[in-house]
Amino acid sequence: MREHVEDRSKGQADDRHLVALLKEKTGISEAQASKLIKEVGRDRPSLLREARFLKARH
Repeated sequence: MREHVEDRSKGQADDRHLVALLKEKTGISEAQASKLIKEVGRDRPSLLREARFLKARH
């Protein structure tokens, strides 16, 4: 049970890091970055590609 809580905490920390990375590298908002992570997953190259596409559309 404790491992599950620690895994969730690590996942949330990873998500915060990815949100910050996407905001810095592509200029999308925090909300947009969070939504992309939920939709795409945590694959960094895929996230960056989709974030750039999203930024270009808006």
